[in-house]
Amino acid sequence: MAKPYLKLGEILLKEGLLTPAELAKAVEAQKKIPGGFLGEVLVKSGIISEEDIVKTLSKQLGIPCATKESGLLGSSPELSLAKLIPEEFAHKHRVLPLSRHANTLTVAFADPTDLVLIDNLRKMSGCHIRRVIATMKDIDEGLTKLYGEGGMLKTAIEASYTAAGEDFEDAKAEERLSLDIVEKAAEAPVIQLADLLIRQAIKTRASDIHIEPKPDTFTIRFRIDGVLHEISPPSRPMYLPLISRLKILSKMDIAEKRLPQDGTFNASIENRLIDFRVSTIPTIYGEKMVLRILDRSAVPLNLESLGFEPAQLEIYRNIIHKPYGMILITGPTGSGKTTTLYAALNELNTLDKNIITIEDPVEYKMPGVNQVQAKPAIGLDFSHGLRAFLRQDPDIILVGETRDAETAQICIRAALTGHLVFSTLHTNDAPSSINRLIDIGVEPFLVSSSLLLIMAQRLVRRLCPKCKESYKPNPNHFPKRLVWNKETLYRAKGCEECAKTGYLGRTSIHEMMVINERLQELITQKASTTLIRMEARKAGLSSLEENGYQKVLAGITSLDEVTRVTLAEE
Repeated sequence: MAKPYLKLGEILLKEGLLTPAELAKAVEAQKKIPGGFLGEVLVKSGIISEEDIVKTLSKQLGIPCATKESGLLGSSPELSLAKLIPEEFAHKHRVLPLSRHANTLTVAFADPTDLVLIDNLRKMSGCHIRRVIATMKDIDEGLTKLYGEGGMLKTAIEASYTAAGEDFEDAKAEERLSLDIVEKAAEAPVIQLADLLIRQAIKTRASDIHIEPKPDTFTIRFRIDGVLHEISPPSRPMYLPLISRLKILSKMDIAEKRLPQDGTFNASIENRLIDFRVSTIPTIYGEKMVLRILDRSAVPLNLESLGFEPAQLEIYRNIIHKPYGMILITGPTGSGKTTTLYAALNELNTLDKNIITIEDPVEYKMPGVNQVQAKPAIGLDFSHGLRAFLRQDPDIILVGETRDAETAQICIRAALTGHLVFSTLHTNDAPSSINRLIDIGVEPFLVSSSLLLIMAQRLVRRLCPKCKESYKPNPNHFPKRLVWNKETLYRAKGCEECAKTGYLGRTSIHEMMVINERLQELITQKASTTLIRMEARKAGLSSLEENGYQKVLAGITSLDEVTRVTLAEE
């Protein structure tokens, strides 16, 4: 007698892995995500691990687990299987065809209890469906191998050359057809191309998409783990319709090509709400567009995940719990300053504190925090916002960036009058931030009495754990201050998991300068950056390079990566 089909939630309840209350909460959360999987909601909420779900379903339903160890997930899938199930359908429903014998198709499911999906696959493939279960990660990896990295995007790009040949004679014709651009932007090929471009960027963990016009073509590049990677671009005549499509989404003026523009839009992709910050500038060959991808679910909001060494984490945590004073995070654009500040606010965000921020733009929304978007065009800049904040009885204030003397002076005065103030500054290292504040017009005695901590930060790529290889380095490449205690280090190699780059994800390196009494004296005396750095080193300052090399010794990153990101000291 066949076993009765049970839903995933019922099976997990039966096994005692869920309580009715937890299941009800997960089901409500699933309803808010169109096409979302109950198992994915349960895993993301931390109620149950995906491995437990797979083992339980395998036991209860009497179907095999598809793993690399079991041999069901082969390293080289049969390419003929890709013709049985369309790629878009396979990605959407998380199903992976594994093998076909006679008229039976073996398929790995993330949720093998979905009877409607099983029936659709049967009709689609014309085969009987043999179910196996696999983790969503293994299914996603298998789909990438089966259909190829960026398969749908590649197909759309190849199709763009044929479509463009019918609509445009040459690159100059684009300008003559400017009246038709809005219509072109609304056509299916352009909409599909824009959609797949965005989806592929998110799939490859890109933080930015760059679309850059050239004389006879245009390039598209993804910034992945801080480094730009070029992908094959569509035909040149697709450039204007693609730019216009993205402008329409971002609520920009399509007709304006002479001035820079900014816009935003958001989309639900793979059950995640993604924000896009869009910017254009006019170049001599046309408009260059950059899309910044802001994935709220990917932001680490706990301090432990930011890459601090244990001693650094203790210092940072102690200082952010001070009742008043100013904390500065320094570094170039894209060095993770905002994430570090958000993680601190997340720890301090309690009902007994009034936290207000002014940012340009507000990158991530934080419940319980009063966030204000700066709008200089109507007079709401950082300094005006700060003045209003001081009448709102704040405990903690975050200022997106200290850009001018007025903003800096208000921040410092707020720090001196019982408020904890967080802000960022664009300097190369922590000691040089002191003279930067003095140079923009802040009195030295105000700087010395208000500052608690200045922390410089950079992001370095993590070595891929699956393919990193060991080697014997040359000790002369290390700074003299670093104690050499490793015979072997690791370097990047490249595999399918990391898209052949050798790196997967990023972590941060820090240079922390705690303001003590001696440093306060030097600041008041307008001492040089060199003297301030020397005194800070006596008090335990570890440079960015040294912190980076600690991560090299720990096997987290490579020597080449630290050298690329930092300016090695002589």
